[in-house]
Amino acid sequence: MLMRINPQNPQPRLIRRVVEVLKAQGVIAYPTDTVYGFGCSLYNKKGIERIYLIKGSEKNRPFSFICADLKDISLYCKVSNYAYKTMRRLLPGPYTFILEGTKLVPKIMLTRRKTAGIRVPYNPICLAIVRELGHPIISTSAMLPGGELLYDPAEIDSKLGRALDLVIDGGVLVSEPSSVIDLTDDRPKVLRKGKGDVSFFL
Repeated sequence: MLMRINPQNPQPRLIRRVVEVLKAQGVIAYPTDTVYGFGCSLYNKKGIERIYLIKGSEKNRPFSFICADLKDISLYCKVSNYAYKTMRRLLPGPYTFILEGTKLVPKIMLTRRKTAGIRVPYNPICLAIVRELGHPIISTSAMLPGGELLYDPAEIDSKLGRALDLVIDGGVLVSEPSSVIDLTDDRPKVLRKGKGDVSFFL
């Protein structure tokens, strides 16, 4: 099902419908500030496994997840003073930060180093979803099993609609994935240069 939501001012009644789908163990496609993402509730293990199948991904690479704000991040990850100051400067924005997870994060979402990827995108739709849901949603780029990124919600619905419970239409997004920064200690490491400016770390 394709649902059009205003990208600047998301309609609360539509956001509530999206959250109903997520609470019913659904998997959705939704816009971020970079590319479209596949997502489900952080605590929906079957949903996470469905996303691996949809993408044709190996399970040894955990997905990131979206938090509503910095306060939210501190519930799910261990945040040093340096990491807090860095994220306060750059979020919301097109970054994924790698941090050590807390016990609130399911094991399926953690790497062997017990780390997780955190996003707070500059996108009103996905932030409204997370706030209404009350906890994070999974974030991984919407792509076909061969690795082709999907930028148009109509195309996502056409090619993968049967595998998804809902596709949110927030407009066509032509961008690149987020920049990935490891903040597990006070010496940041740029793991991927993407849309977010990383000159601050170089």
